[in-house]
Amino acid sequence: MSGAGRLVRPLRRATRIAGFVGITSLMLPTYAIRDAIARQARKDRVRDAWVGVWSAGLLRLFAVEVDLAGTQPTAARLAGRLIVANHRSALDVAILLRIFGGHMVSRADVAGWPLVGMAARKVGTVFVDRTSAWSGAGAIRDIRRLLVRGQSVLLFPEGTTFDGDAVRPFHAGAFIATLRTNAEIVPVGLAYPRGSGAAFLNESFTHHLFRMAGEGPTRVAVRVGTPIAIGPAVRAAELARMANEAVQELVHEARAALQEAHE
Repeated sequence: MSGAGRLVRPLRRATRIAGFVGITSLMLPTYAIRDAIARQARKDRVRDAWVGVWSAGLLRLFAVEVDLAGTQPTAARLAGRLIVANHRSALDVAILLRIFGGHMVSRADVAGWPLVGMAARKVGTVFVDRTSAWSGAGAIRDIRRLLVRGQSVLLFPEGTTFDGDAVRPFHAGAFIATLRTNAEIVPVGLAYPRGSGAAFLNESFTHHLFRMAGEGPTRVAVRVGTPIAIGPAVRAAELARMANEAVQELVHEARAALQEAHE
C-alpha cells in the first residue's frame, strides 16, 4: 500500500466518526423541539421524518448503498406491522429505519450506550432484557400497544447478530404481541458482500463503529417479502417459524442479487 493509501483509512475513519457524532448530536435537540410542539396526532410522523433523515445521513456518511427490492408495504393500514429481519450488522438498524420508519426493538443494554442510547430512548425504542421474564412481558405489551395504534415495529427475532446467510431460529416472544391485533408480519432479508467486515460480532459497539468507519463503500442487498397475514387460530410459535422460513428465502434472494451485481 502506498503512503497516500495508508493515510486514507485513518482520515476516513476520523471523518465518519466525527460525522456520526455531529449528525446525531445536532439532530437530537432539533427533534426534541419539534416533538414538543407537534400536535399529538402528528408526533409519529415527526418522529419517522427525523429518523428517516438521520438514517439516510448515516448511510451516506458510511458509503452504504442499499439495493432494495420486493413487496413494498402500503402506507394506509388500520393496524400495524411487525417488520422481521435477519441481523448481521449495526448498519441494519439504519437501513430498516430508513425504509420503514417505526420503532426498533433492541436489547436493554443499548439504552446505556453513549449518544446512541439517548437517541434510541428519545424515539421510542422498545428495550428488552432477554434474561428477564418481567422485561420480556413488558416488551410484548409495548409492541402490542404500538401495533394496535397502527405503528411499524422493527425486530431482529434471532436475538443477536450473526455472520453468514444461515438464519437462526426466531424467538417466539414478540410474535405473541401480534395475536388478535389485525397486524401483519413483513419479512425482510439482508445480505452483505462476503468479507465486507460488516458483521457485528464479539466486539463492543464502539469498536464496531471504529472499525466500520474505516471501511470502503459497502453494498447491501435488502429483499422485502409478501406480508404474512395473522389468522385467528394461529400460534406465536407457528408465526415465528413461517417468518423464519420467509426471511431465509429472502436472504438467499439478496445473496443472489449481490453475486449477480458482482459478475
